[in-house]
Amino acid sequence: MSIAAPARVIPFARPWITEEDRRAVAEVLEGHILTHGPQGQSFEAEFAAFLGPEVSCVTVSSCMAALHLAYLHFGIGPGDEVIVPAQTHAATVHAVEWVGATPVFVDCDPATGNVTAEGIAAAVTPRTKAIGLVHFIGIPCDMPRIMALAQRHDLKVIEDCAIALGARHGGRHVGLFGDAGCFSFYPVKHLTTGEGGMFVSRHPAVAGAVARLRAFGVDRSHTERAVPGLYDVPSLGLNYRMSELQAALGRSQLRRIDENLARRRAHFTILRASLRAVPDVRILEATEPDAATSHYCLSVVLEGPLAARRNAILAALTAAGVGTSVYYPHPVPRLQYYRARYGYDASRWTQAQRISDQSIALPVGPHLADDDVEYVAQRFIHAVEES
Repeated sequence: MSIAAPARVIPFARPWITEEDRRAVAEVLEGHILTHGPQGQSFEAEFAAFLGPEVSCVTVSSCMAALHLAYLHFGIGPGDEVIVPAQTHAATVHAVEWVGATPVFVDCDPATGNVTAEGIAAAVTPRTKAIGLVHFIGIPCDMPRIMALAQRHDLKVIEDCAIALGARHGGRHVGLFGDAGCFSFYPVKHLTTGEGGMFVSRHPAVAGAVARLRAFGVDRSHTERAVPGLYDVPSLGLNYRMSELQAALGRSQLRRIDENLARRRAHFTILRASLRAVPDVRILEATEPDAATSHYCLSVVLEGPLAARRNAILAALTAAGVGTSVYYPHPVPRLQYYRARYGYDASRWTQAQRISDQSIALPVGPHLADDDVEYVAQRFIHAVEES
């Protein structure tokens, strides 16, 4: 007996690639400069213009590269503690591990999935040197309160903005509050370069130092060398560069970022209106009136009798052709590496555990049409009622 195909197939996420994007990459291939060129420099300038005034940007190979560079630049290392969310992608914490510092996990706010100033304050010790926060699924953290706390304790603040492009708090773009902001251009993010990321800082000297660090520690870029091929290496460095092909794609994608964000916001609004009254379904969203999210997805937390049926509902949605995801499948301290290294106490991260075990992320990306969003809502409600 054959199984009927779903009425339609809606991926959770899909890169939005246009002919303009393809032409931009092809034009780079028609030339001879594939790295260290004008595309990267222009991408940095245009990305800075989108974020806001007085920010410097550095293209890098990934968001995790940006995070790693931030901790290296600020001298965070062995003996230091960095406060991080228990609910995030592993990369947020891997960057701390790779510099030899100790991650200190804090639980999240059940309404937004974000760390709070209160949770951070309770975790500060004399060894704390930095806060590595995440704007969870693009919902801005309460940055004014967190920055006030950081200033009282003289802590660096590294903002993981991997899926928060377009998110703002009080009109200021996330990534521009702390000492560094780190963005991801993975294929299904708001803007893609295939792989890639951006390091941003309000301090030009920080961005300049990180630009050298991401390129072997070389003291002069190609355009700064009086004699071609002559340079020095005054410090250690890494190869975390972005190619000209990636930068050209990023520049082309950036020209559509306002449309991308508008589509996501419209789809989120439709989906939220359809699901808001469903019993035992709670939507994660911003709770502060001056917080604007990036609408990466719409994540629901299943409560009451639905909580234990999360995986069955996921399976029903898959069978109906609705792509879903989970943000994130485990609190980071429950992942095998961190559990073995630091141990896991479920009572310490109850909200993070609840989001990992009881949530479903639904699609709102620009690849959806309005009737796709309505279909997602219908199939979700049906799955909840029938699973």
